[in-house]
Order: sequence, then C-alpha cells, then structure tokens
Amino acid sequence: MAAAAQPDSNPSPAEQDIGGRMSFFEHLVELRKRLIRAIIAIVIGMAIGLLVAQHFVNFVVNPMLVALRANHLEQRLYYTSPEAYLSLVINLGLYLGIVIAMPFVLYQIWLFVAPGLYKHERSAVAGFIVSSMFLFLSGIAFGYFIMLPQILKFLIGFANNGPIKPLISINEYFSLTLIILVGLGVVFELPVLIFILSLFGIVTPQFLLKNFRYALLVITIIAAIVTPTPDATTMLIFMAPMVLLYFLGVFVSYLVLRRRRNQELARGEAH
Repeated sequence: MAAAAQPDSNPSPAEQDIGGRMSFFEHLVELRKRLIRAIIAIVIGMAIGLLVAQHFVNFVVNPMLVALRANHLEQRLYYTSPEAYLSLVINLGLYLGIVIAMPFVLYQIWLFVAPGLYKHERSAVAGFIVSSMFLFLSGIAFGYFIMLPQILKFLIGFANNGPIKPLISINEYFSLTLIILVGLGVVFELPVLIFILSLFGIVTPQFLLKNFRYALLVITIIAAIVTPTPDATTMLIFMAPMVLLYFLGVFVSYLVLRRRRNQELARGEAH
C-alpha cells in the first residue's frame, strides 16, 4: 500500500517517502499497533456511551412518536421481554461509544496510510479527520431528520387505513433506525474514500466521470437495500445526496491530482 505514492523524479529530503521502504512484516506490525490502539479507544468510548445512553433514548424514539401522532395513533413503543429495554440501552451505548471514539480511530487509520504519502500530503491529517467526522455526522443527521421521518411516514401510513393497528417494539424500531443512520453515515464517507484512492493514484477524475453510469447502478442498489420501503420517492431522496457526494469526490480527486502535478512541476523547476 505504502509504496504506491513513490515520486517520479528525485524529491527533496522533505518529500522522501520513508514509508515506502518498510518491509511487509513492518507493515503488519504497524497495522497491529494501529488496530490495538483503535480498539482501546472504542472500548473507552463505549464505556462513556453506556453512561449517557439512557439520556438518548427519547431522542432516538422521537421520529416514531411523530409518525404515530401524524396518523392519530397512540404515541407509545413497547418492549416484549423483561431484558429488552436494558438491551436497548446497552446497544445504544455501544454505538454511541463508536461515534465518540471515531476521531481517534480515523487518526490511527491516517497514521497507517500516511507513510506512503509525501510530506505535504501527510500534513493533511487534520483535514482528513475533520472532514471524515463531518461527513459521517452529516449522514446521520440526513438520516435522522430527512430519511427516517420519510420512511416512517410511509410505513405507518400504509397500514393505518384498515382494522390492523401497529404495536411497535422498541428493539425492532431501534434496529431499523440503526441500519438507516449508520448506513447513511458510512455512505457519506464516499468523498473521503475517493480522496484516499486519489492520493495513491488508484482513481482519477477522468476515471470517475467515465464510469459514472456504473457508480449510479451501485448507488441504486445500495438505495434499494438501505431503504426498507418500495416507493420511488424514498429511494430518490436517498440517491440524490449520494450522487452529489460522488461528484464532490470527483472534485476532490481533481484537487488532489492538480496539487500533485504542481508539486512535480515545482520539483522539476528546482532541478
């Protein structure tokens, strides 16, 4: 991985790629160290998450209560076994812990990737972490405030015209919410993924634009999997930001490529 970013000409000492000289065994040792530190951060984050999880339950269930109220139904969710609510609080705490630990985990990922980059590229660590967290939280916010209400509105309204009324389990609702919010959080990391691939020369803006039709097919499949409703409106609401994120990734790839070419031209003029 690390050797992919070797410069074409003789770089200055500041630009030398030390990580490219690491052996395969050294890469494994480095990966092990980063994984251990990331796991420790996640464990600490989960401990914090468990302490505050119960305060987030009302926040999580609010979209469902809004959907029930809009359909003139009783605004209550139920648990169907003695340990179900405790299980919900624990699971919520664990996922909150992952979010809390995410900046440090991203930092460890960057430290593993960075040795294969030039010095000016390695200095982008702060931007990488901030943009990754911003996009992940933006995906969760998009899911919570836009996608989840739209999905619940369809699901609750679809079955509210007959004698059958919903008796919704809090644990099943939490599972649905988790799939939507975490799924969107991960999907919103697409520009960051394209950024990393562009740094190593794996993708270019021309490649991304040329293969957009295949990317659109993948986006459609992901939308069909993540959205549990069959209506086209919900799928389109999901697909629209993904398409925008893809073109944002194209722009990011262009910036990476332009900066790399400028660096190479500057080194060429220096020699």
